[in-house]
Amino acid sequence: MTLRAIHAADAEALDEAEWMAPFLANLARDDLAPATLRGYRYDLRHFLAWHRTVQDDAFTLDGLAEYELIAYRQHMVAAGRRPATVNRRLDALRRLCRWARGTGVLAADVARDVRPMRTERNRQPVGLTDIEVHALLRAAGASSHGLAARNYAMAQLLLQAGLRVGEVAALRVADITMNDRSGSVRIRHGKGLKAREVPLNATVRRALRQHLDRRQAPGKDAALFVSSRETAMPVRTIQAVVTSLARRARLKRVAVSAHTLRHTFALGYLRDNPGKLVELASLLGHDSLDTTAIYTRPSRDDLAADLERSHLNVDG
Repeated sequence: MTLRAIHAADAEALDEAEWMAPFLANLARDDLAPATLRGYRYDLRHFLAWHRTVQDDAFTLDGLAEYELIAYRQHMVAAGRRPATVNRRLDALRRLCRWARGTGVLAADVARDVRPMRTERNRQPVGLTDIEVHALLRAAGASSHGLAARNYAMAQLLLQAGLRVGEVAALRVADITMNDRSGSVRIRHGKGLKAREVPLNATVRRALRQHLDRRQAPGKDAALFVSSRETAMPVRTIQAVVTSLARRARLKRVAVSAHTLRHTFALGYLRDNPGKLVELASLLGHDSLDTTAIYTRPSRDDLAADLERSHLNVDG
């Protein structure tokens, strides 16, 4: 089954999902972030569209069976989807099934025994090298159409404060506090709708001042980063800007996204402040140190270097 076939079935499948709105409303009552809700909806739409292409009968939630979830998982594996993508979509279905079981729509939780794909967890996320960071910032500073100050400030904020792209998109001018010797950015609605405050170093303060100086006296409630049409930049646009900067900087070692810059911040923080995992978790807005600990795991390059230094690395 092709992606085109899934998309062709998408609209028709959604007409049958009367349960979608009450399910998402239930998630909203659990204080899930709007971006998370959109992700669940997108993943469930994908499942419904796939189901439409393999079953003659219309989908009904009370008729959902375990074998269908397993078949869907195998379809994604065969299509070459990454384990993280497969597991994220299965998680959306698990939450749906738990909700349906709790409301009496399903007699049993049919997703309970559907296993996720195994993922490799012994590697740290990949960040940019110092040389790559400088190349990205040069590309941002050389942006055309009067966007250099904005793009440079945005890149510096992602690199120097480690914010999530959704958090950057939600920032208002009033969320930035700066003076000569200190500054901070206030995240009003982070992941899980949790607020936090992140200090801003001198480099990002200078970049933000230059960016704001070029704006025509924006009000405190104005979006911090706006498009050429003076409208707030959504997540997708910010991602596109980062991707474009990486392309112009000729960064080809890794696929660069806004989240890559967050990884770069975290890895750089621990390199400069060894052992300060609790402090890093606070800056990143992590609830659990287990989440932050991924940055302490060995990288592929670290493992390769260890093996190169092995006393067994000799010819016979």
